[in-house]
Amino acid sequence: MFGTARNALHLSRLRIYSALLPIAAAQRPRNVSTTSFDPTIRQFLVKLAEHQPCFSMHSSNVAIMHEPRLFYQTLLTMVRNARHRLFLSSLYIGHEDVELIEAIQDSLRKQPTLHVYLHLDLNRSTRPGPGSTARILLPLLREHPDRVHVSLFRSPKLKGIMARLVPPRFNEGWGTWHPKIYGADDTILISGANLNTSYFTDRQDRYLQFMGQPHLADYCFNFLQAASTFSYNLLPSPGPAEEYVIHWSDANTHPHRIEAKARHALLSFQKAQRAASTASLVPTAEKGSSEASEDNVFVFPVIQAGQFDIREEERCLSLLFRELSAQQRFAIPSTTHYDGPLVDLTSGYFALYKPYQAAMIESGLACRILAASPKANGFYESNGISGRIPEAYTLFERRFMHAVRIARREWAPGSSDVIPGVQLHEWEREGWTYHAKGIWVRPTPSSAPVLTLFGSTNLNSRSANLDTELSFVLSTTCPSLQKKLAEEVDRLRAHAHPWRGESDSESRRVRLGTRALVGLVGGML
Repeated sequence: MFGTARNALHLSRLRIYSALLPIAAAQRPRNVSTTSFDPTIRQFLVKLAEHQPCFSMHSSNVAIMHEPRLFYQTLLTMVRNARHRLFLSSLYIGHEDVELIEAIQDSLRKQPTLHVYLHLDLNRSTRPGPGSTARILLPLLREHPDRVHVSLFRSPKLKGIMARLVPPRFNEGWGTWHPKIYGADDTILISGANLNTSYFTDRQDRYLQFMGQPHLADYCFNFLQAASTFSYNLLPSPGPAEEYVIHWSDANTHPHRIEAKARHALLSFQKAQRAASTASLVPTAEKGSSEASEDNVFVFPVIQAGQFDIREEERCLSLLFRELSAQQRFAIPSTTHYDGPLVDLTSGYFALYKPYQAAMIESGLACRILAASPKANGFYESNGISGRIPEAYTLFERRFMHAVRIARREWAPGSSDVIPGVQLHEWEREGWTYHAKGIWVRPTPSSAPVLTLFGSTNLNSRSANLDTELSFVLSTTCPSLQKKLAEEVDRLRAHAHPWRGESDSESRRVRLGTRALVGLVGGML
C-alpha cells in the first residue's frame, strides 16, 4: 500500500512534467539582433542559440559573489524567503549543516503552500553511518511527507557483479549527480559548491545569482523534475524512526538500466526548452527583431551527460574555440603585441578533457589556466588511496604541459607580455581549498570578459564522460557586468603563482603507485 501510494504520486508528477512540455513549446521566443555583441563572440552566440535554450534578462538582476560565507548567507536568505517552491540540487548535504536543515524546516512550517524539492546523488547521500545525508533529511520527510520530495540519482555505469563488489565511497567513481542549482521561487543561485560546511567557509568556488527570473527558474526546476523520472525517491521507513527507504517507482525500467530512459527524458526536455526560450538570436537586425535595450544578458544552459550520450558542453566548447580561432586568424596582426582574445580557464581538479586540451593548444589564442595547488586540493593529506589524488593531478598537469611544449605553445608564467600560448598557474591560499571552475573570454587582453562558462563542470574527463553536469554560458553587453566578471577573475588570480609541478621536492613527488593508480582509474579522477 505504501509503495502503491508513492507510485501514484510519481505518476502524477510525471504527468504534470509531461504536460508542461507542449505548453513550453507553444511559447514563442523574441528575436534579438546580435549587432550589439562584441564581434569576437557574435557568430559563436548565433550558432550556440541554434542548439541551446536562451534566456535574456537585465544585468541589474545578476549578482556575482566572491566569498563562500556570502554564498551561504545568500542561500539561507533564499531558503527563509521561499513561498511556493524551494529546489536544491547538489552532490550531497553535509551532516554538520544543521542551520540549513533548520532553515528549511522553519520555512515549511511558516509557509503551508511551500514544497521542497531536493535532488542529490544516491551513493554519496547514503554512505554508511548516522551522518549520511539520507538520515539527516528524515525529520523533514516525516513531518512533511507530502511537501518534501527527495530524488536520488544513481549512475548506471556501475552495474552487475561490480555493483555488489565495489564498497561505498569508491562506488562514486563510476559517476555522480553533479549539478549545483539552488532555487527559491523565481530566484536562482548557480555555483559549483556543494552543501557542506567547508563550501560555506574556506573552500573557494564561483557563485552567480539571478533574481526575479521566472523563465530561467522554471528551466532549472523542470530540469530537476525531468531527472526525477529516472531517479530513486528517498522515503521514511514505516518502521524505526531512524531508518529510510530507497524507492524505485518505475516497474518497467531496471534502476541499473536507465540509459535509454534518461537520454529520452533529457533530450525531450531540452527540445521543449529551446522552443520556450525567451530570446532567439539572429545574425543581423531583421524585421521584427529587437535590439533588446532592456535585456543585456543572455544565458544558455548546457547539459553534459556522457553516460547518456548527451554532450552539449563538448559541442559548445568546440564551437567556442573554433569561432575564437577564426576571429584571430582574420584579425590584422600586430607587429608589437598580441591583441587577440584572452581565454581564462580554471578548475579545482585540473585533468583537462583531451578534446579541450587540443582546442587550447591548437587555437592560436592566449590562454591562462588556474589550477589548485596540491595543498588547495580537497583530498590533500586524506587517508588511504584518496591521499594520492593531489599527486595524480600533478601528473596530469605534467603531461599537459609536456604536450604544450611539444607544440611550442608555452607562454612562460613569468612573462609580462601576453602571447598566443598556454600559461599554467596554481591557486593557493593558506587554510583554504579550491573548487572554482569555468571559462572567461575577453576580446583582447586589455578588455573585460564578455562571456563566461560557469556551473558544475570540472572540464575534465570525468565531467565529460561519467558525471551528469549542468553548466551555463553567459554573455553580456553591459560594461558594468563585464567589469564584475573581470573582478571575479582578478580575485581568483590574486592567489595564483607559477606552476611548480616540475619540482623534484618532496611535496611534488609522484610515486610509482600513484602512476599505477592513474593508469587504472585516471578517467574517474
